[in-house]
Amino acid sequence: MANIKSQKKRIITSRKAAVLNNDVKSAMKTAIKKFEKSLNEGVEEASKKLAVATKAIDKAFAKGVIKKNTAANYKSRLTKKFNELNK
Repeated sequence: MANIKSQKKRIITSRKAAVLNNDVKSAMKTAIKKFEKSLNEGVEEASKKLAVATKAIDKAFAKGVIKKNTAANYKSRLTKKFNELNK
């Protein structure tokens, strides 16, 4: 355990941030999984779920949970899967 007061505060804030980051990342992953399940249900359902997943990815990037290129890669992969469904 730290002896310095500022380090004790830092430990507390980093734990809080880790919990919030895990919540955002978990929500993003859940949205992605729901989209991938909806690919079997049809184009309209998949389109709605793609929008939700994209929004979750953007939110995770905006909060600093994932990096810019990681967000772009996620969105690219999901869009590619959706476009293959439309063919």
